[in-house]
Amino acid sequence: MEIADRCVATVHFTLLDQQGGQITTTRGHDPLVYLHGSGGIVLGLEQALEGKEPGDEFEVEIAPEQGFGKRHDALVQTLPLGMLGDGASVPTVGARLKAQTARGPLDVVVTAVDGSTITVDGNHPLAGRPFRARVEVVDVRPATPEEIESGLG
Repeated sequence: MEIADRCVATVHFTLLDQQGGQITTTRGHDPLVYLHGSGGIVLGLEQALEGKEPGDEFEVEIAPEQGFGKRHDALVQTLPLGMLGDGASVPTVGARLKAQTARGPLDVVVTAVDGSTITVDGNHPLAGRPFRARVEVVDVRPATPEEIESGLG
């Protein structure tokens, strides 16, 4: 069976930066299971998986526009440490925090701590960056009506 809309695909992947360094992988972990056509994975990877079958292995370059989007400078902010609340410990660079924004919660990463301020970045780490994906299709099956309704199995 080929990967198409309304199919549940199971894939292993490794994401690589432009220099070939590994960013993340499912190897050694559970593979990714997603509902094709639901927007559950980045557009460039979903398009590259279209028509693939179990056993297929390939590598694809994903541009930022079809990956994690452009970087948004407005998502990088320097704030007073006091905004973290009374008694909160000072986070370290690289720590992940939840920020409350006008649009709802946003995961941010601490990029700097300087005296009484903290700088956080709400961009995805791969925003604005092309990357490569090495992919192996493990399984493809029709989605159940419940999976289609919920967006994934």
